[in-house]
Amino acid sequence: MPDKDPADLPTLGTLAELMELTRLTVPLYLRYSPGPIADLAHPSVDHESGLTMPGHSANPLAVPHWWTLPEEDWLARRICQYLREVHEGARPWVLTGDVADFGPDNEPLLVDVQPLAWVGRGLVTEALERYHTRFDSGRALH
Repeated sequence: MPDKDPADLPTLGTLAELMELTRLTVPLYLRYSPGPIADLAHPSVDHESGLTMPGHSANPLAVPHWWTLPEEDWLARRICQYLREVHEGARPWVLTGDVADFGPDNEPLLVDVQPLAWVGRGLVTEALERYHTRFDSGRALH
């Protein structure tokens, strides 16, 4: 990891651009971290146990079969799920790789990671607007 210099990665600015990228025939994932270069030096760690994990944690972008809402809604939800990590110095980016195992939240742990694109501020803003418009994120389940 990585084949390309992260400075040369394209930046996705809209949900439409992200949707176009999902048409690739490889599984795509979303990761929040300082970036591909920083990940080379710092493997993912389970924060509760302190154990080093056998890959980098990421979230799948593939829309599950049960999802009947627009694909944009799924992607917006995935982007918004870990936005708090941006305030902790992380940056969202899209990648592919091989699943080595699963983390404590059942997230895939990737090896042989290939960075594909950064997620730009415009895309994050669009995802947030769509997420808050389309979902009842504050509803508690009983």
